[in-house]
Amino acid sequence: MAIIGNIIKGVIQIKDTLTPESNPVENQKEVLKSLLETAKDTAFGKHYKFEALLEHDDFQSQFSKTIPYFDYNKINDEWWYRLHQDESDITWPGNPDYFALSSGTTGKTSKRIPVTQDMIESIKNAGIQQVFALNAFDLPPDFFEKEIMMLGSSTDLIEKENHKEGEISGISASNIPFWFRGYYKPGEDISKIDDWDERVNRIAENAKNWDIGALSGIPSWLELMLKKVIDYHNLNNIHDIWPNLQVYTSGGVAFQPYEKSFNALMGHPITIIDTYLASEGFIAFQARPETTSMQLVTDNGIYFEFVPLKPEYILEDGSLTDDAPCITLADVELDEDYVLIISTVAGTWRYIIGDTIMFTDIERAEIKITGRTKFFLNTVGSQLSVNKMNDAMLHLEEQFDMKIPEFTICAKEFEDGFYHCWYLGTDNTNQDVQAISDAIDTYLKEANKNYAVARSKALQGLKVKLIKPEIFSDWNAKNKKKGGQVKMERVMNEDKFKTWEDFVNP
Repeated sequence: MAIIGNIIKGVIQIKDTLTPESNPVENQKEVLKSLLETAKDTAFGKHYKFEALLEHDDFQSQFSKTIPYFDYNKINDEWWYRLHQDESDITWPGNPDYFALSSGTTGKTSKRIPVTQDMIESIKNAGIQQVFALNAFDLPPDFFEKEIMMLGSSTDLIEKENHKEGEISGISASNIPFWFRGYYKPGEDISKIDDWDERVNRIAENAKNWDIGALSGIPSWLELMLKKVIDYHNLNNIHDIWPNLQVYTSGGVAFQPYEKSFNALMGHPITIIDTYLASEGFIAFQARPETTSMQLVTDNGIYFEFVPLKPEYILEDGSLTDDAPCITLADVELDEDYVLIISTVAGTWRYIIGDTIMFTDIERAEIKITGRTKFFLNTVGSQLSVNKMNDAMLHLEEQFDMKIPEFTICAKEFEDGFYHCWYLGTDNTNQDVQAISDAIDTYLKEANKNYAVARSKALQGLKVKLIKPEIFSDWNAKNKKKGGQVKMERVMNEDKFKTWEDFVNP
């Protein structure tokens, strides 16, 4: 009998029963008020007169009118550079204990995003909220006694004079609560190994010693790790060595494109729970099994705003025009794409995180990630979002009985006009390429009227190439350390695409 598991599950059930219903809109007002109060004496708070903003009855509206949008380059060039000169009280009280290194998906050099102690606490609190939300998934008591494999970047952080640097997954793992360390695998020693391939080899060697009940990590890297464990022990599937594996908390990217290839590594279905942890904070998590959407964490140090995703508001580099309209959680609508804007306890203000989202349930503040502002393909008016591209790939998987965990696309001009050039990562490379091209084209014409119009005018057609999925992970490894937060660029510009083609076809 799972005595400890029953106790933990009982505590979770009691906590869920006693926790009152929260109001996301009111939560957000309180969060913004707290952010402004805390930061009013910083250089940023004085410059934008936070104290005066707080005197307005409608301080939310005044906040959005007073403070401009910031992308990373703008806030770093105007404010955060002072943090690197050992100045304090710049955009948040004190000086950050950590900087999260993130190249995002298109950056040539790593961004250095402040991670304050308040943000560390915010991430921990959101994690605890997610644990209590597990009550809705009705997991058996013995699940709460099993170990959790968290595959992220190295926890061996870079030591600087007055702070440490690393990827957010490494920073978070190095700050796990003491009571959780007994459950945490692969453990501190292996997690500190900087070389990803060596770390995964050590995981494979030790896999038989662990009773893993849950997995956590980016799907593409986790799949490679699971394949390594399966190959090392000559298994049919991962349940042959971890029979009690019941849950996977996905994060970093949408899980849907990986679902078919991921499930192929399982002996039986497991519960998939999506999370949204970015370098800038723990933004959302799936709170109930009836949906794959995620609930925004509205009461935990992050204030959200939303800009309607329209081509006239998006600049070529993914930033926003100064006059792009912005709304609060109180005014969002269902099934509309929005650019996500955040202000946080790490001193990010009206920050363009780069993701686009859509609300699926307004009362619960539940969302889906639909893409990236930089990956909104609008060449010759096609207005094609990553969400629609992902849907097209799922359609292909079903129609042709194949797995396509990775893909990338570029709009490229040839002598006879523009084409969408697709590279699809699949083990089924002997498929009829023309039939696949026609299937993508037909699906997108039906799913996106702007694409259909573009195809009748300047967009001449599609060029499709099938390649092995491993090439995508090799590309990511070449451009950044394996196993980290890097995400495959679904949409490339022509310069990056030329480099990609040279890599694929040396």
